[in-house]
Amino acid sequence: MTKFLDMFRSPEGKSYAVTFALVSTLFFLWAFCNGMIDVMDKHFQDLLHLSRSQSAWVQFAHYLGYFLIALPAGWLTEKFGYRKGIIAGLLLVSLGGFWFIPATHIAQFWAFLVGVCLIAMGLTFLETIANPYTTVLGDKQFAATRINLAQSCNGVGWIFGPIVGGMFFYSGKGAEAASQTIYIPYLAVAIFVLIIAAVFMVAPLPELNTEDAYAKQEAATGHQRSIWSHLHFPGAVAAQFFYVAAQAGIFSFFINYIVSDTPSLPDFLKGCWLVGGESGSVTQASGLSFLTEKGATKLLSAAFILFLSGRLVGAMLMRSVKAHKLLGIFALANVAMMVLIFLKLSWISVAALFLSFFFMSIMFPTIFALGIWGLGSRAKIASSFIVMAIMGGAIMPKLMGWFSDEYGNVTGWYGRVMQDGGSDKLMSPGFIVPLFCFVVIALYGFNWSRLSGSTGEDVSLKQGGH
Repeated sequence: MTKFLDMFRSPEGKSYAVTFALVSTLFFLWAFCNGMIDVMDKHFQDLLHLSRSQSAWVQFAHYLGYFLIALPAGWLTEKFGYRKGIIAGLLLVSLGGFWFIPATHIAQFWAFLVGVCLIAMGLTFLETIANPYTTVLGDKQFAATRINLAQSCNGVGWIFGPIVGGMFFYSGKGAEAASQTIYIPYLAVAIFVLIIAAVFMVAPLPELNTEDAYAKQEAATGHQRSIWSHLHFPGAVAAQFFYVAAQAGIFSFFINYIVSDTPSLPDFLKGCWLVGGESGSVTQASGLSFLTEKGATKLLSAAFILFLSGRLVGAMLMRSVKAHKLLGIFALANVAMMVLIFLKLSWISVAALFLSFFFMSIMFPTIFALGIWGLGSRAKIASSFIVMAIMGGAIMPKLMGWFSDEYGNVTGWYGRVMQDGGSDKLMSPGFIVPLFCFVVIALYGFNWSRLSGSTGEDVSLKQGGH
């Protein structure tokens, strides 16, 4: 236990464990909100009869919020500090949550998209602040491990978000009835966030910065170089763009894949609590059993358990493997997973989809830690650019949906007929998009040391460290 707590202790002996625990609640919050958004696509496809690429406007609105507010969030945090930045973000999230009440009555796609965008703008403040803040709450050699540990709370939020979303977005009475209750989980979030904001008003939040690895070199030359001249930083912006692009596409079309590309359930799975233990989770077609959207939301939560497990395993592996190398290895593993999904290999492809969650797990926090390494006080503004790169999640899902709409013309397994009387196109062709994204991430991971001029020892843990 003492060795664990040493992770949150500065070289001078000051402990930031309590502060770290409080900030970690923010990771849970934004993952929970994101998890609910990821089960919205299929709901709007059913309710408004949208194509997959059209329903991806949900992701576009979500990540547009990140893009619009990332730089202002960085500037405001730099000027007013962590506390005020976090409170501003929480109030925006609360505003977005309350907006879902009138949006439900308006009952138009644009109204829901406004709420999604407002919440995302608030989450941008939290991500811009919390990600770099965790890296300075203790000894710098534990930075990547601390951010991965905090992101484990994020993983818990991803598990519960789809469960709650599935309860309210997919009703046994149909999409029309479910649209009348969509505001309920967001109202609960809005009230909870106001309580958290009150806690942060009085909580201890010391103003800390990372060590500037380039300070002496720049002092010798008489001028401070732009953060863009340190190539590991723009590389992180690009890598984060493609990572969030892949993540958003896989998360948002998971339900589509399970519903359209998964083979019929074998007998031993029909009674399994995870897929068949609840009314409406399984449907019958041509004498065979298939998962419904409601059943798929339960599987999405199970996939997020693998996501959380990957975070925990990744944090342990960083004791012996340098963070940038582990990033490259996990990215290559996901290239292989995307190939297996694209090849439509029945249950092998389904297993590959689940394993992709495990290998994606460490990517966001590790790219973040690698990107702001060595930038000192400039890490605040640098982090806002890395968060801004989340815009990749607005663009790539639409491209992924387009590939599926255009090239998924073969009907579902065994010519499966969907509940609405139509046949569903295969989702697997769309996975060519995240395949390309993971190739880019692998290239960044394996080349980070050359880009940064660092061996990577101080962004990972040595074996048998503190």
